[in-house]
Amino acid sequence: MDDKTKTELEAAAFRRLVEHLKGRTDVQNIDLMNLAGFCRNCLSRWYREEATSRGIDMPDPKAREVVYGMPYEEWKAKYQSEASADQKKGFEKHKH
Repeated sequence: MDDKTKTELEAAAFRRLVEHLKGRTDVQNIDLMNLAGFCRNCLSRWYREEATSRGIDMPDPKAREVVYGMPYEEWKAKYQSEASADQKKGFEKHKH
């Protein structure tokens, strides 16, 4: 496989992951962190960091909008629920 094709496949997989997460508003970021060690905010931060490394100005709110499909504050107001004691405990346990 050539590098161009590999990059195209990786980009397509990233887009599918982002679309999947946009559709799974029932899954809280803390659940993603507890199970997988990353969340939507991590993904948006990685996106921003890669843009910055290529000389592209990408403020955090813009990167989050790419991942959330809307401004972060809007997403939080619509979909984010208060973390349970168990979720918080799990987060503290896996935090590094």
